[in-house]
Amino acid sequence: MEAEKEEARGVPAWVMTFADLMTLLMCFFVLLLAFSEMDVAKFKQLSGSMKEAFGVQSEIEVKTIPKGTSVVAQEFSPGKPEPTPINTVRQFTIDSNRNTLDALDRELKEIKETREHARRLRLALKEEIDKGYVAIETEGTKVIIHIMEKASFDSGLADVRREFQPVLTKISGLIDNNSGDVTISGHTDNLPISNERFRSNWELSTSRAVSVAHALLAQSEIDPPRVQVTGHADTQPRASNDTPEDRAKNRRVDISIIRGAEIDQIRQMSITQPPAPDIVGELPEATSEEGTP
Repeated sequence: MEAEKEEARGVPAWVMTFADLMTLLMCFFVLLLAFSEMDVAKFKQLSGSMKEAFGVQSEIEVKTIPKGTSVVAQEFSPGKPEPTPINTVRQFTIDSNRNTLDALDRELKEIKETREHARRLRLALKEEIDKGYVAIETEGTKVIIHIMEKASFDSGLADVRREFQPVLTKISGLIDNNSGDVTISGHTDNLPISNERFRSNWELSTSRAVSVAHALLAQSEIDPPRVQVTGHADTQPRASNDTPEDRAKNRRVDISIIRGAEIDQIRQMSITQPPAPDIVGELPEATSEEGTP
């Protein structure tokens, strides 16, 4: 009787069976965890997306959250995430157009200075402009002074008229090294000329440009290396050559005061452009409104 009372005060017999069952269940779930595997590729995509989201502004492709597989369920998905209030990523970026904007501001400033220079020239040459001897216009950062033939040259000749010399003196006083480079170009109409002195309009236009250059350099402060002389014959008309009035507009000498970036462009062209071929052969005889001396 005493032995039975001793046994009654100990652990119940079913406890051993319960402990064995719990141990087996724990081993079962440990084995399930050991057999499960992660989708490494999707995990890397998600980590990369997070890096881009917190790094630079970009469009991020939607990626599914990594899922696990096991022997119990081949695929499971966690709870559905709620959308965020802002669905775009924004950030301050470096202004990569700053240099471009600085160059644009500089060009606009040069254009403004060019127009101011043209205004001063028009005021100084108002009398000559009203008489039709001179015309002034701007083209980008370039001021162009058109010297018309009727006041500056006799027909068919390249010597500047004596009475026009004061006008060139006035123009030369308005040009200095701060004005920019100077291109002096001669132009004619499309009627060919051939006389004892000039074989073609090319020679006549070039000779007239050289005469104006000599007159300017004799009284201007501009350095001769900043001056360029060209002859274009009838290749750059201001008007059509259909009427005597239009042909008169084309017979001229242009003084172009060039500023800013156009200076470098023209200098580069003068360096890289091959020299023009010499004119050979006989030219047909023809009359011209330029006339003969």
